[in-house]
Formats: sequence, C-alpha cells, structure tokens
Amino acid sequence: MKFGVFTLSLVLIMELAFGTFLVEKNNLKLTSPDTIKGVYECAIGNFGIPKYGGTLVGTVVYPMSNHKACKSFSEFGVSFKSSPGSLPTFLLIDRGDCYFALKAWNAQQAGAAAILVADNKLEPLITMDTPEEDNANADYIEKINIPSALISKSLGDSIKSAISDGNMVNMKLDWTESVPHPDERVEYELWTDSNDECGKKCDTQIEFLKNFKGAAQILEKGGYTQFTPHFITWYCPKAFMLSRQCKSQCINHGRYCAPDPEQDFTKGYDGKDVVVQNLRHACVFRMANETGKPWKWWDYATDFSVRCPMRYNKYTSECADEVIKSLGIDLEKVYLCMGDTEGDVENPVLKAEQESQVGKGSRGDVSILPTLVVNNRQYRGKLEKGAVLKALCAGFQESTEPAICLTEDQNTNECLENNGGCWQDRAANITACLDTFRGRLCECPTIQGVKFVGDGYTHCKASGAMRCGINNGGCWRETRGGYTYSACTDDHSSACKCPPGFKGDGVKSCEDVDECKEKLACQCPECKCKNTWGSYECSCRKGLFYLREHDTCIGAFGVVKLGWSFVLILLLALTAATLSGYAIYKYRIRHYMDSEIRSIMAQYMPLDSQPNRTETHMDL
Repeated sequence: MKFGVFTLSLVLIMELAFGTFLVEKNNLKLTSPDTIKGVYECAIGNFGIPKYGGTLVGTVVYPMSNHKACKSFSEFGVSFKSSPGSLPTFLLIDRGDCYFALKAWNAQQAGAAAILVADNKLEPLITMDTPEEDNANADYIEKINIPSALISKSLGDSIKSAISDGNMVNMKLDWTESVPHPDERVEYELWTDSNDECGKKCDTQIEFLKNFKGAAQILEKGGYTQFTPHFITWYCPKAFMLSRQCKSQCINHGRYCAPDPEQDFTKGYDGKDVVVQNLRHACVFRMANETGKPWKWWDYATDFSVRCPMRYNKYTSECADEVIKSLGIDLEKVYLCMGDTEGDVENPVLKAEQESQVGKGSRGDVSILPTLVVNNRQYRGKLEKGAVLKALCAGFQESTEPAICLTEDQNTNECLENNGGCWQDRAANITACLDTFRGRLCECPTIQGVKFVGDGYTHCKASGAMRCGINNGGCWRETRGGYTYSACTDDHSSACKCPPGFKGDGVKSCEDVDECKEKLACQCPECKCKNTWGSYECSCRKGLFYLREHDTCIGAFGVVKLGWSFVLILLLALTAATLSGYAIYKYRIRHYMDSEIRSIMAQYMPLDSQPNRTETHMDL
C-alpha cells in the first residue's frame, strides 16, 4: 500500500520538477593570496543561519583528515575554534559520503564559524538541502546555526592548492545583496502546509508559526510588510485519475492533490483532507485581508494547529469552523470562497495557488516545503524566528527599517562606538550617525522640523526657519550682565553673522567692537564716549543734550525755546485762519439776505430799476 503512495507522490513531484528551480546565491571574496584573489559565487545552503544583510570575514582551513566531515572532529582531536584576536575559521570540506547538513553540524561542533563545501564534479551550483527524515535522524538540523555555502570544484581545488603551498587564504562572505531591498516595504510569502503529521518538517513549521506570529503581526499592523500565505498542491496525471490513490489524495476530480499525511491509505487522514484544510487556510486569509486585518491569519493558523491536530482526530471542518468563529471572521464568506470541492470544476483559489508555484522573474519554482520568499527571492536557511526576521530586515531599503530590526539580537549598533566616525554636537546631543540593519550611515539629521546640512562626517549645520531654536543654529551666542546677543537669525539661510556692535566669524566667536577707540560714534567736539559690551554710551558737557541719530550735542534751553516759539506761531496761524473764515462767513450771509429781501419786495411794488410793462391785444 505504501508503494502506491510513494509511486503517486513521485509522479506528482516529477510533474513539477520539470519547472525552473532557482539556486539562491551569495558572493564570496578572496582577499589573499594574490593568485586566487577575486569575487566568486556560492550557493546558500537550506539549513543553518545565513547572515542576510551582513558580511563575515575569516580564514579558510582545509582539515588534515576527515576531509568530508562525515565524522565528528573530536574523534581526531581537532578543533577549529579561533583564538581571541584572530579571524574566525571557515572550514573547507569535500562533498560526498554523507548529508550536507551533517557536515555542517560536525564543522559547527568543532568550532568553525562557517562551512564551505567543495563540489566533487564540474556542474552548475546546486542548493544543499536537508535530508528526508525517513532516511536520517534529523534532530541536529535544527541546532545548526552557522552559515553554509557550496562552491564549485574548480574554486575548491584552487583554495586547497593555495593552502598546501603555505598561503593564508582570507575570505569575506557577503549576504548584503542576497535579498533585494528596493523600498521601505517588504513583501514576503510563506509556502506552508496544514498537515501536522509529516515528521520533523511539520513540527518545525508549526513551531515557527507560533514563535514568529508576534513579530509578523507587528510588521503587518505597522504597514512595514505585506504577507501572503501559500499552499502547494499538485494535479493527478490522467493515467492515475481513476485510481484509489487519486481519489483519496485529490479533490475536484484530480485537479488538486496532496500526499497522504501518514503515507498509509489504511489509517488516519487522506491527502484530500489536507487539500481542503489548506483551501480553508487560504480563504481565511482572503477574508481577513478584505477586512483590512490580514494579520488575523496568524491567529487562525496557530490556533488551528493547537486546537485541531491530526493526532487527536480533530483535523476536521467542525473544529476549523469553531476557530474561525472565535476570531470573528465571517464563516459564511469563508465557505463561499472555498466553493465546491467535490464537483468536476475548477477551484479559483487553488488554481491561483498552482499558478503561483511557477517561478516568475528571479524567484524560481516553489517545490520545497516550507519555502519562504522575501521580495521575490527564495530564502535559504533555518525556518526560525531570528533567522527569518534577519532576512526580512535585509529586505528594507537602508534607513527605513522598523524598530524591530534594530534590536540587539538583530543588529549591532555601530553608532555606540566613537559615534560611528560621524559628526556630533555633544552639547546639543545631536548626531549624524544613523544606525541601520546593514551598518551605520553618516547623514545630517532633521531635528524638530529643522534640517541640518553638511557632509555628515565632519560638519552639519542647521538651516531654514526656526533653526535658531536648535543649539542656536550652530552660531555664537553669549550673555553678559543680563544682555544676550546671538549671531543666528531665523531666516532661510544657514549663515551665522555677528550682530551690530560685534565682529568675528559668527560661529565660534563674536568680539565686542570698541566704537570709541575706533572712532565709529560719539565723535562731536562736545561728546564724551564710553564703550560698553555690544554698544556704547555717549554724553555731552553740562547743559547740552546728545542726539544719537545725528551724533551731535545741542543746548537743552534752545530746544525748549524753539519748542515754545513753534507753539506760539501755530496758535497765531490758527487765530488768523479763524478770523478770516468768520469774515468770509459774515459777508456771504449778508449778501444772501440782501438778495432775499429784494426778491420779496419785487413781488409787491415796481422798483425804479425795473422797466414799465406794456400790455398788447390781438384783434381777430
């Protein structure tokens, strides 16, 4: 019975294998000796923890014995742990005779900081994967935390030759460009499975979902990431369509299939049960995403794994429905999304999942479970919270990483030592050092809306409006005797200029100008000059008054006399104007009255001045 399962699983996998499997690579740089110096490609292993976004420098060592590292190096009394002050050890071993992961484990146990596996034949680079649990005890795999890389046979031979000649081989492993980082948001997807009875890999997936849920939801709620879960399905070849295997492992008449969880048709759940639960997981995400809360999928996936495990016979639709309702997700819409799983029809959701399995651009086909894809680049390494978070953080554009990426366990703050070699104003507690996931940047900051300009290394100066509110714009300022003078002005410039009464560069110092000594003011014959900080005092001899605007002294009595004369003249002018106005007024009134009287008299008697009237008649 198991043979039939294996046969069908092999057929299903082979259907996908003809696609494009992309090997994820990073760079290594040999810095010595000169004969092999250069930059080379290597393939990232699918175990251990690659230092995504970072680099690692070390010395390459080729062991005298146990060249394939299939045995523990303790049996040979060998240790590769670097001594204090020396470079870490990169252990070079040969491919063959045992699993890649076992080689890495033995190298790590011996103290190596990284492992390089030299291929044993001329071929393109391949991905070193973990062994199947049926063939090996894989408990050690989860304990591997050093990075691993496969190098070509020709490069391995060149390094061995250099070491045998007595040369020190120094190398830098570089993962800074292993994950694209185009902008301030990371898009990632997890290809997973709801099956919890597939051994160590299933346990690893469930443990990862539980441990990573908090970080994933923080990133998603903050808008830093866009996450999408995916589920691998295969279709049943036509030759097997009516077989018992297809009927038990597929839905929708062989269109969407999954291997039997226990690989035994006589017990437990069938592959089609897994397909249905995977479909439900995908629809839960779609419904949560429609409500603007895609992070709820993490709650569903973790709760389902805890409440509905196969081992307790709870891997059922009823149990899944209870989880969905407890999270406030619309159950009716989830079933509407799932559609008909029994009919001879296409399922839009699962069809889209199958299409997504096919590689696009730089991603390659998805054929390994679990698979994490970050910014359309497949992740290689341990599926563990810290390692995955490091890969996600490497996907942010520099200086846009969220705070979760800059914690001590994810990042070393280079600004803590000597301020990272950047400009700093200790008095104002302002620095140009910006800590990022890939290292520090020396970039003039913006503080309280005030932008600093400069190279970030040797100088930064506040500019624009309100700049004087931040450390006085970097300009000189001093207070004496209750008086404060500043060389900063709140305009759109960044210049510092000493105020009137001072001279200097305006940045470090402004010195008082002695107006008396330099004869800049108070120079009239009767003036007496006294210099003050930022200004001067000028006085006149007794009886005189100093006019600062004209820098002259005048008599105080003359000023008063002149003032009274002016007032007297003004009063006389006003009196004359009043009398003239009154005379004109009287004249006009009298003339008006005379005219009115003459008009009235003319109505009652003829006046001498008027001519005689003659009446005339016209005869008809």
